[in-house]
Amino acid sequence: MRQSFWKKVLAAWLSFLLIFMASLVPGLDGTAAEGAVTVSAPSAILLEAQTGTVIFEKDADRICSPASITKIMTLLLIFEALGQGQIHLTDEVVTSEHAQSMGGSQVFLEAGEVQTVETLIKCIAVASGNDAAVAMAEYICGSEEAFVTKMNEKAQSLGMTNTHFTDCCGLTDDDSHHTTADVAIMSRELVQKYPDIYQYTGIWMEDITHTTARGSTPFTLSSTNKLLKQYQWATGLKTGSTAKAKYCLSATARKDGIDLITVVMTAPDSRARFLDAATLLSYGYSVSALYRDDNKDQLLPVSVKGGQEETVPVVYASEFVWLDTNGNDISMVQKKISVPKEAEAPVVVGTKAGEAIYRLNGEQIGTVPILYASNVEKAFYRDYVKKAVTAFLL
Repeated sequence: MRQSFWKKVLAAWLSFLLIFMASLVPGLDGTAAEGAVTVSAPSAILLEAQTGTVIFEKDADRICSPASITKIMTLLLIFEALGQGQIHLTDEVVTSEHAQSMGGSQVFLEAGEVQTVETLIKCIAVASGNDAAVAMAEYICGSEEAFVTKMNEKAQSLGMTNTHFTDCCGLTDDDSHHTTADVAIMSRELVQKYPDIYQYTGIWMEDITHTTARGSTPFTLSSTNKLLKQYQWATGLKTGSTAKAKYCLSATARKDGIDLITVVMTAPDSRARFLDAATLLSYGYSVSALYRDDNKDQLLPVSVKGGQEETVPVVYASEFVWLDTNGNDISMVQKKISVPKEAEAPVVVGTKAGEAIYRLNGEQIGTVPILYASNVEKAFYRDYVKKAVTAFLL
């Protein structure tokens, strides 16, 4: 009886210990379990930029006012316009009276003042200039209203279903202008597609020149993102604050080749948002290991049945990148190539031939398509005759 009693006590303690340890370890889906890390903000999310893997989230669907982190979408559309050749960094933009009239954070552009697109990007990314954001919106779309329509269309295309913008800079402080921690989605789109943004979001201080009818005067842009000085690996991205939004931040960082994005919404004060962001980023790096296969190895061609060519080359569709947050040994990842021994003509370039399958600890963690790299037309009678003649002459 006595031995049985102590066995039950020991079993109870072991059960408690396992439950306690589980609360400190990320869940099997890679998302931090409750209690893994603590932040003061009511809504937050942490993800790895390249794979989009969510590492931590706290009430990420909570509807919030975004304040100036609205400008992440503005910057995304600016860089899209640059990428499409619609505008250029050296283009000169004339400030309108509407742009000059913006309150809040500004760089004090005057109506009629001319600045280059690149300078205005710095004004937005570094100093969060509302006037600069409106000037760029008008330059790209003709009016801020038209630009905002484009912002909302882009948000919907990215799957930001609980987002609606009313202006391009975040000054609107009512329920019509809202989003969630899905800010991380547009942040990821910006930094992944347009990494040149880091050239601007990493600036701490820089001077620009105001040239007006009264002459030229220098103006110092000072970053609103204090995390650049407070967190060693910070690379950006954007701060925001209004009475309704309180204090929010989308922060990016790079360490050991891993890019993380954390979004903190409705923090109680400025210090708290930066502390929460640093806490989440440090937590992310403590649990993350990134596996990468560039897929540069040469693949054997596939035989073609009934084709004008006897074989067809195949290539990987892309590299493979996978994030582990469960402490696995990623050097143990295994890759298996699965392609057919033979394809039947006709073969169309770009269609899927097979796939590379990645496994860890016996479980599949991902795949990469393997594609046919050229066309192979179906052979006809004359093609077989030609082959026979060629073979005979050789």
